[in-house]
Amino acid sequence: MEYTQLGRTGLKVSRLVLGTMNFGPQTDEAGSHAIMDAALDAGVNFFDTANVYGWGDDKGRTEEIIGTWFAKGGGRREKVVIATKVFGNMGPDGADWPNHDRLSAVNIRRAVDASLKRLRTDHIDLYQFHHVDRATPWDEIWQAIDVLVQQGKIVYAGSSNHAGWHIAQANEAARRRGSLGLVSEQCLYNLAERRAEMEVIPAAEGYGLGVIPWSPLHGGLLGGVIRKAKEGGSARAASGRSADALANTKVREQVQAYEDLLDKHGLQPGEVALAWLLTRPGVTGPIVGPRTNEQLASALRAVELELSAELLAQLDEIFPGPGPSPEAFAW
Repeated sequence: MEYTQLGRTGLKVSRLVLGTMNFGPQTDEAGSHAIMDAALDAGVNFFDTANVYGWGDDKGRTEEIIGTWFAKGGGRREKVVIATKVFGNMGPDGADWPNHDRLSAVNIRRAVDASLKRLRTDHIDLYQFHHVDRATPWDEIWQAIDVLVQQGKIVYAGSSNHAGWHIAQANEAARRRGSLGLVSEQCLYNLAERRAEMEVIPAAEGYGLGVIPWSPLHGGLLGGVIRKAKEGGSARAASGRSADALANTKVREQVQAYEDLLDKHGLQPGEVALAWLLTRPGVTGPIVGPRTNEQLASALRAVELELSAELLAQLDEIFPGPGPSPEAFAW
């Protein structure tokens, strides 16, 4: 496994991030523990979750599964950089109570303590804002984060799904307070969805944030979805985001060209999609969310995959990026 520093911090993390959103809804506790063991054995030390994972009446279940894995000992907690998120409503009895969501100082304090309890740990390495909160001033957010850092409950703060100007606003507010500010941004970014290159990634690079792409296969679109459908693959391969995208004729033609190109090179689409992200400036590592050990093994192979300059150019031809702003939308 290869490692890199998370943004401008001294923290070393693996170039693949283990996403845990499927733990609970798709993979039971035993299977989830097996995947985490396999990931750790392979050198993956960066695990990502969120307080709402488990969803619906089971919100928090994913953190609980990770917590029972940590409780097995064997250095599991000590070896792992654990990242979780706050924003979604975690009201009692499944009700959407006020002040149990978003980024008020009250909710941040409550949410951290609840996540620590579920995760069975005394600190969270990277505490991420799952979405921008337009109603809460950054000074209030940073006041809450500064207290938690001083208490030793969290080490770093990061953002997720923030615009470039949100990142700038957040870190300028932190600078005025003498706080470290955001050290990472988790955003939607992959070959088929490159709008983050316009402003989000440049802002992250400018402020020293590590970029953590989520949905690196764009909901399965870049994982060989057309070939799998022809071969009678799983229905999930052509559902959700990938099914919606394939309904667009232009996108289907792009995906077909992508799969045809990689067939000529004898490469697996999903592995190439991950390897491509690892070549992108500012990217710490993509989040992979395996439901099985076999899917994890495929993701691990992507770290060792070297893409030639010629192949990278051909991928750009199929999925051209928007280019940086303002050139992307102005002269």
